[in-house]
Amino acid sequence: MASSDQSRLGDLEFAVRAVESGSLDLHSISFFLNQAGSGCFRETENSLNVNIAKNDVPYFLQLLTALGGSGKARTSLRNTEFHLIEWEPQQVRRLGALLEENGSIRRVVFRKNRFKGECLSQLCEILITRNKGIKDVVFSESGIGSTGAGLVASALKVNDNVEELQIWDDSIGSRGAEELAKMIEVNSTLRVLTIFDSSSLTATPLISAVLGRNRAMEVHIWSGENGEKSSKVVEFVPENSTLRIYRLNVSGTCRVACALGMNTTVKSLDLTGVRLKSRWAKEFRWVLEQNQTLREVNLSKTCLKDKGVVYVAAGLFKNQRVERLYLDGNWFGGVAVEHLLCPLSRFSALQIQANVTLKSVTFGGGRTKIGRDGLSAIVQMLTTNESITHLGIYDDDSLRPDDFLKIFKSLERNASLRYLSLKGCKYVKGDVVLQAIMETLQVNPWIENIDLTGTPLQVSGKASSVYQRLGQNETAEPEVDMLKDMPLVMPKSCRVFFCGQEYAGKTTLCHSISQSFSSPKLPYIDQVRTLVNPVEQAVRPVGMKIRTFKDEETKISIWNLAGQHEFYSLHDLMFPGHGSASFFLIISSLFQKPNNREQKMPLEIEEDIQYWLRFIVSNSKRAAQQCILPSVTIVLTNHDKIEQSSQNLQQIVSSIQRVRDKFQGFVEFYPTVFTVDARSSASVSKLAHHIRKTSRTILQRVPRVYQLCNDLIQILSDWRAENDNKPAMRWREFDELCQIKVPTLRIRRHDNREKVETRRRAVASCLHHIGEVIYFDDLGFLILDCEWFCTEVLGQLVRLDVRKHTNGFIGRKELEKILKGSLQGQIIPGMGNSKVFENLEAGDLVRMMLKLELGYEQDPSDPNSPLLIPALLEEGRGRMQRWQLSSPECLYTGRHLECDDSSHMFLTPGFFPRLQVHLHNRIMALKNQHGATYSLEKYLVLININGVHIRVELGGQLGYYIDVLACSTKNLTETLRPIQQLVIPAIHSLCHGVSLTENIIRPECVQNLTPPRYRKTQFVPVPLLKQALLSVPADGMYDYQHTWSPVMDSGRVILQAGFDFARDLLSDDDFREVLHRRYHDLYNLAAELQVPSDNNTEGPENVVTEEADGRVEPTFNGIAKGVEAVLQRLKIIEQEIRDLKQEIQGLRYYEHCLLIELHRKVNYLVNYNLQVEERKVPSMFYFVRTENYSRRLVTNIISGMKAIRLHMLCEYRREMHVVEDQMGCEMMQVDNRAVKSLAPYMTKFMKLLTFALKIGAHLAAGMGEMIPDLSREVAHLADSSLMMGAAGAVAAGAVGAAAVRSGDRSRDVRSDQRAAQQWIVDFLRERGCSSGKDIAEKFGLYRVRYRDDGQLAWICRRHMSIRAYEIMEVPI
Repeated sequence: MASSDQSRLGDLEFAVRAVESGSLDLHSISFFLNQAGSGCFRETENSLNVNIAKNDVPYFLQLLTALGGSGKARTSLRNTEFHLIEWEPQQVRRLGALLEENGSIRRVVFRKNRFKGECLSQLCEILITRNKGIKDVVFSESGIGSTGAGLVASALKVNDNVEELQIWDDSIGSRGAEELAKMIEVNSTLRVLTIFDSSSLTATPLISAVLGRNRAMEVHIWSGENGEKSSKVVEFVPENSTLRIYRLNVSGTCRVACALGMNTTVKSLDLTGVRLKSRWAKEFRWVLEQNQTLREVNLSKTCLKDKGVVYVAAGLFKNQRVERLYLDGNWFGGVAVEHLLCPLSRFSALQIQANVTLKSVTFGGGRTKIGRDGLSAIVQMLTTNESITHLGIYDDDSLRPDDFLKIFKSLERNASLRYLSLKGCKYVKGDVVLQAIMETLQVNPWIENIDLTGTPLQVSGKASSVYQRLGQNETAEPEVDMLKDMPLVMPKSCRVFFCGQEYAGKTTLCHSISQSFSSPKLPYIDQVRTLVNPVEQAVRPVGMKIRTFKDEETKISIWNLAGQHEFYSLHDLMFPGHGSASFFLIISSLFQKPNNREQKMPLEIEEDIQYWLRFIVSNSKRAAQQCILPSVTIVLTNHDKIEQSSQNLQQIVSSIQRVRDKFQGFVEFYPTVFTVDARSSASVSKLAHHIRKTSRTILQRVPRVYQLCNDLIQILSDWRAENDNKPAMRWREFDELCQIKVPTLRIRRHDNREKVETRRRAVASCLHHIGEVIYFDDLGFLILDCEWFCTEVLGQLVRLDVRKHTNGFIGRKELEKILKGSLQGQIIPGMGNSKVFENLEAGDLVRMMLKLELGYEQDPSDPNSPLLIPALLEEGRGRMQRWQLSSPECLYTGRHLECDDSSHMFLTPGFFPRLQVHLHNRIMALKNQHGATYSLEKYLVLININGVHIRVELGGQLGYYIDVLACSTKNLTETLRPIQQLVIPAIHSLCHGVSLTENIIRPECVQNLTPPRYRKTQFVPVPLLKQALLSVPADGMYDYQHTWSPVMDSGRVILQAGFDFARDLLSDDDFREVLHRRYHDLYNLAAELQVPSDNNTEGPENVVTEEADGRVEPTFNGIAKGVEAVLQRLKIIEQEIRDLKQEIQGLRYYEHCLLIELHRKVNYLVNYNLQVEERKVPSMFYFVRTENYSRRLVTNIISGMKAIRLHMLCEYRREMHVVEDQMGCEMMQVDNRAVKSLAPYMTKFMKLLTFALKIGAHLAAGMGEMIPDLSREVAHLADSSLMMGAAGAVAAGAVGAAAVRSGDRSRDVRSDQRAAQQWIVDFLRERGCSSGKDIAEKFGLYRVRYRDDGQLAWICRRHMSIRAYEIMEVPI
């Protein structure tokens, strides 16, 4: 409505006409009759409150009629409330007409109403029978009584629409409750029932009916008997299946117990504190025998005695559902304990335990006397029970220290108990009890926790040794910690990785280094290999090679990573694991190939070295295992063929230095670059010495390893020598080896076999991490020869003929045949054929490949299913790229995931093949696959799941980004859901330490499948887009557009410039996150603006002037009240948000309110010294400095600053702004007096502008290009909490109205303002600018007086013109 209409809305006649005309968009209307005066006002934009005096009751009928006849009201009205109405038959009929005609009303509330004659009966028939749309009905303090409750119940019996019924303070009594209970028996629609009554007796029939009929109805029943404080009686919440009874009499509890017998909705029953009798327990025994859903029963502090517990125990014999039973705080003795534990015990070897379902039981308390009979039952239960995991004996003073010795002795044979609580037990004390606990824990490894809280043992501090001992029995520890009682030593094995491209000379260099090691120290096998090495050199080796040397006690393994590109995807598997001692040699040849004289360019060598450095850094971050930076040494081969003075060599040295500077802090470089002739042992002698020295250094720096691991390395080597050099061993063979050769892993007569087995697996995992074996838990074997596995097994995969397997699939039998050949044909130089196939099958290797995610089965349920190996896939180049789904309704979206630090890291060559398999496995693991289809190409994954077509593309020269494109006919949120819940988490799970930033791709690029080279600039980071949305006012958020730049290729337009709405780029969840961030920002700002009331009544600042239209004067209390009103409106907005548009509308309204508050505070700041100075000069000023042909706001005044200009703001109330083309006044230099006078004012003014920036007020203020630097430059003013708290600081310091907080008057705001004002007066006087004419000339401001309140202000020429009727000029 227009503002004039708003002011007239208080007139009831006008309100009637407004409703009839449909100009009001009403969602809620409230009527208040019998008021002192008539009138109506809008609480929010969509809600109306109507106050009707006794003499104006006819208007009530007119409004009801108007609401029924208004077409708009019939579709928009949702809630109606009636207060203090004494209903007449005519009024009821008119309300009935309204409800019959209006099917949109959902909630009807009657508060303090009175119904005459048959009015209530007619009303119930209308409300519940005729209207089919009402969901909630509330009667509060309307005196309906039991008769009214009966009428409501009768109506609800035939109603299938009402979902919530509330009756408050209407004293329906037992009779009314019985009528409602009968209604519950036939009504299955009601979802929430809330009753507040004077008697707790009303709860029994209601909750019994709900339980007896298995209604999924939320029940809350309150009572306030005999004038006592109201308290809850019963609560039932179907969502968590919990029934909580707070207060019922004996007959009531028995009736509830009867209702629970066949109930299926309650899983947890809590009767804590309700006084129970054996009569109830007798009924509950039947419940335990019959009920099939109850899982937890809490009977703590219910005063149960022996007879009652005996009944409960009898029910446990047949019960197979209850898992937790709490009986602490009751009044029973040893006989009851004996009966309670009987179904949980066995009394002969042939007997079966009666109850195997109960897992947790507690009892005890000051009035529980366990005694000798109870102790015998506890010991018998602990000795024979096989199901109880939690036992609690609380606050007991009947058991003596000797009794606890018996309990802990019985625990030595118990294998099921995990948690024992003796909390508050008086006689758990003394060294004898402590020794018994420690001895029990020494024998029993299954106990995970013993709670000794409140026991003398804990009070004396002796319980700490128990908790320390318990740490060794925890099952949640990592497996390797099972060895923590074993000695740690320095590792004796170090790996050196030779990294380099093809033809770098790695193999030749490795051979020469082996020659430089003294031959007598070489193992025999390496001496044989040295003899045959020239034969190996004649044929260029394919695949990875490993050579091992002994340097005194140190084992040095050189891992020669294959330089052929087809092996790059396997390099990740070779990367050192957690705690592994290793370092890297990056080897690069100065020539293209060994047999030609074509030198490499410096750029080629630089790219070569950078690739391997990025590989090392990426894997280090991904594995997150490096306790120290990776150590790297650079080696240049074929140095003998190049002249020392070559200019090319100098350029290479410079380029290497650039690379080292670039990667400093990511790897640890050896300062020397080795230049060698790889064929000469003499040339590589210094490099060999470096390898020896660095290996020792690395071994000293890496984490210690268990002595057992060092011993096992030699034991496994000896086993291989005795078993024909088999490259693998079965787990059974490893068990036998440990039993015979390793005493610490030997199973003895009284040992825990499972614990020893766990230790063996932990040792195998440790050997896997340090690179000695390849082992996975569920495969049942260990790979002892890593070179054989990587070259002969995995190498077979990358050397398969791609042309024979065009779709990437290979038959399982064919693959097993290939792998079987590698097993049978393994030849170790000089050693002849091995008998590998005797203890390892090809199927085992296939399972390992699947475990490593090197491939996946087409149909896991088929034992002969073909396998897809990503290494066999072909690139899809030249193929027509198009979406399978194409229709006008299609929606296109995409996400661009890019390495956050692509200059140092990338997605390694092995990443995307693993992702292809990992994604497939994730989809297959879904419970509902939605008919998903999955296909692959070399660098592409195609997924169709639940109607969403997804393309996952690897991009970039070195694979530093991944594009995920999607197309579907669904909305954006549903289209993005599989990307955000399936694809992106799969990518992140394989990236680990490599951070990826998420960007949104231009939808047009996705639709047309624009080639990656053209969409390099066509994406926007998601956080950047969200931040852009946060930077605009609320009214611009929904229509905010992101602009895309055009793309050209050789002058040809590939993509035109364009734009997309942010709402079409972000999902609803992301967009709503932005809105909620803005909402919480604004909420916190408004909350911090609240100022506590000041008790000092002196002074004008404490005068509150409140007008009829709700305007708030700019005083302390007035502003606090205004902000409170804003927050109240905010809560209403929060309740009403339904979609993005409505939420944004609420934000716009809220920002508008905050902006008004800001201007009111500014007005106060401007006018508070009106009587002192008579406003001879403007109050609001700021300083500007010119930088690079642009103006920048001066945010802090410092002595010595030069060439800044003073400017003044137009002070017109609620429209403060910068005056365009203002000349200003130049200030040549800032002196100390200026700093002292202006610094406090500048600090507060900057915070004021920060607040304005936060709520979008800077657009009105006209700061323009000066504002972007503001948030950055004033960040030091309010530390890191500026964005959330600076606005509070504005209210606390910058704005005079909120300057004074209760108890904090350390800063005199007025004195700061006066000092700044006096400086301005003096400064302008010195510049000859003291008259109104001079100020108008330099600042374009004129002194005026407001006609309505007489206050003075300095305003601009534009306001002088458009606001002439509100002001009059007052020249100086």
